[in-house]
Amino acid sequence: MSLIVQKYGGSSVADVERIKNVARRVVETKLQGHDLVVVVSAMAGETDRLLGLAAKISDAPDERELDVIVTTGEQISIGLLSLAIQQLGHKARSFTGAQVRIQTDTAHTKAKIVSVEVDRAQQALREGAIVIVAGFQGVTAEEDVTTLGRGGSDLTAVAMAAALNADLCEIYTDVDGVYTADPNVVPEARKLGKISYDEMLEMASLGAKVLQARAVEYAKNYGVPVHVRSSFNSTQGTLVVQEDAEMERVVVSGIACDRNEAKITVLRVADRPGIAAKLFGRVAEANIVVDMIVQNISQDGTTDISFTVPKSDFPKAMQLLNGVAQEIGAQQVEGDDRIAKVSIVGVGMRTHSGVAARMFEALARENINITMISTSEIKISCLIDAKYGELAVRVLHETFGLAERNVVEDRA
Repeated sequence: MSLIVQKYGGSSVADVERIKNVARRVVETKLQGHDLVVVVSAMAGETDRLLGLAAKISDAPDERELDVIVTTGEQISIGLLSLAIQQLGHKARSFTGAQVRIQTDTAHTKAKIVSVEVDRAQQALREGAIVIVAGFQGVTAEEDVTTLGRGGSDLTAVAMAAALNADLCEIYTDVDGVYTADPNVVPEARKLGKISYDEMLEMASLGAKVLQARAVEYAKNYGVPVHVRSSFNSTQGTLVVQEDAEMERVVVSGIACDRNEAKITVLRVADRPGIAAKLFGRVAEANIVVDMIVQNISQDGTTDISFTVPKSDFPKAMQLLNGVAQEIGAQQVEGDDRIAKVSIVGVGMRTHSGVAARMFEALARENINITMISTSEIKISCLIDAKYGELAVRVLHETFGLAERNVVEDRA
């Protein structure tokens, strides 16, 4: 008998009928002889509705109280799913993040997991029950409710799979796998049979919405095999696993576009040791994640520093940095939230040359200006004007031949 962790997103449990469909799918898996832990998101639109209510009360709601409010969405889902499974004649027991004991740090709205206790879940499994766990949420050592950031139910599922040493973690969503690009932007995008943890981590962090980046990182660290598939059909999805030799033959596996970042530039900063540390130290203290960073060549003893932050943190970051700029003697702070980050990803880039040149040439042919560039071993990202985001994705998808069934080598 194997242990499977399944996760169902908000679209999969959007209404009572869909919750009943999920219950039937879960029971089918149980009847195949598997033990089951099921992680559930809030019903589609519920988290946004709850955040909207908070916004009507407060212009700047306290993050601790926001967590108290939004976690109720998942509690409704797990209770309804448990009832639906029981109605089908099977045992089911629901647990909140606090009850199953997913302990986190105190960074409200984007908490990090510290530990996962599975005693209660294991006891319920031994009693023959299907265990239903609320996604997206945890609890601090002081018993304060926390949330794991947008897409956090993915992280809950992977963390439960790791703690329980599950055989597989299935992420059910409204798409049937990981594609070479967003099919809504590139109709000829191709579903991938498998993708490496590193590639999926880059894709997720760069704007692909199939999996939360932190969930992929957790899966990689604990060796949890992840199967991304649709909750609306029974077709095979995409396996996220360890990299193999076959993957390395593919130069570019996918194109991602992220419109959820904003660019900040601190102008005429004193070019001396300790200034950058003070600047980014303050940003880190506010729990704001910095992505791309570019510093210009020093002129007259000053320089400009540009970097990107999540768009949701843009107002807070601008307010913070306007104060820091005065402390360090910078001239001013400029911000732009009308940007897009387009990226190419592939483990084969480690061993093939000319990939960056082809990317830049393709964008130049469409007169798309690049304002920032960042790279890793398996990724190249370019910051561009937001209005060119979809065009850039289509152009790069065609440039690297990703619609073709077998993409095996660089043509450069």
